[in-house]
Amino acid sequence: MAQQTKYNMVKEKIKSWILNGDVKPGEKIYSENELVKMLGVSRHTVRQAIGDLVHEGWLYREQGAGTFCSNRFEQNQQTGTLQPAVNGKNIGIITTYISDYIFPSIIKGIESYLTDMGYSLTLACTDNDLEKEKQCLQSMLSRNIDGLIVEPTKSGSFNPNMNYYLELEQKNIPYLMINQFYSQLAPPHIIVDDEKGGFIATEHLLKLNHRKIIGIFKTDDLQGVYRMQGFIRAFRENGIPLSPEMIITYTTEELNNGLLEKIKALLISSKKPTGIICYNDQIALSVLDILRELKMSVPEDISIVGYDDSSLAEASEVKLTSITHPKMQMGIDAAKWIVSAVEQNNPDVMRQKSIIYDPEIVIRSSTSSLN
Repeated sequence: MAQQTKYNMVKEKIKSWILNGDVKPGEKIYSENELVKMLGVSRHTVRQAIGDLVHEGWLYREQGAGTFCSNRFEQNQQTGTLQPAVNGKNIGIITTYISDYIFPSIIKGIESYLTDMGYSLTLACTDNDLEKEKQCLQSMLSRNIDGLIVEPTKSGSFNPNMNYYLELEQKNIPYLMINQFYSQLAPPHIIVDDEKGGFIATEHLLKLNHRKIIGIFKTDDLQGVYRMQGFIRAFRENGIPLSPEMIITYTTEELNNGLLEKIKALLISSKKPTGIICYNDQIALSVLDILRELKMSVPEDISIVGYDDSSLAEASEVKLTSITHPKMQMGIDAAKWIVSAVEQNNPDVMRQKSIIYDPEIVIRSSTSSLN
């Protein structure tokens, strides 16, 4: 009980700084170490409180830079209460994750444009969980948002929350999907051509004379399904047979429950590959850890290609060859689309043009030619 009290105390203290204007929108808050010393609580308590405030939209994180006050609110000087900023227009943003990997950059792009246009933001994340997505959608509808930007949850399978999206349409609230979209709804969307990305990643290794290549793909999100399709197409178009055991698939739940063991088993088997295509840069770093454990060198023993060209691609001593993702630009383009849709106030806005980015490969030191 005492721990819960301290946790709430930290949350309320940070919220009071925001409400009182001690920390202004876009400004960085104190570091975890500073908050631990100032408030006399554990690092775990501080981390839990900040995580909640990020989830609730009071704060946002930028990888490598720190935690910042959101631009979502301004204070009513007469009542002391929070209200949507400037013009009262509020855009909801639902992503699978908020505080790590490429998501801070996407959200920063959205926020930078919306703030310039006088819009406020309401942030929520689903942790790629369908029940949490349902709760996020219910919350957004109850807030009477003017528009919604959504990253789909488990886009690789049927979504049971269709009725909430149809309710948005009935209320003439425009919504846009990013990174993928629910095929049942065929909504406007801004995505990367992931099939092409999987293809060019694989063809890169094939051109370097690799033939025994593992593909590791997440299959409950369509990004992974399409990247796997590109992987298979590259083998077909180059006339090279592909053994089924060279494809490793996993779901969100399996990420921390068995995936790394599957990869390790294949790496120490008689079918050890010379190249690995990873679903994203996060998986690629996990693979690098396994290879270090097995005393294998990159790229001398095995070449690795990541995906998303995130900050992680250059975070290790091995710099990852990776497929580009437009991150910040996607956020800006999504914000421009939703503002245009809100201001047109046109029921036909759901037929507005979608955007598909062409991926490219950024070649670094994790891949080399097989002699």
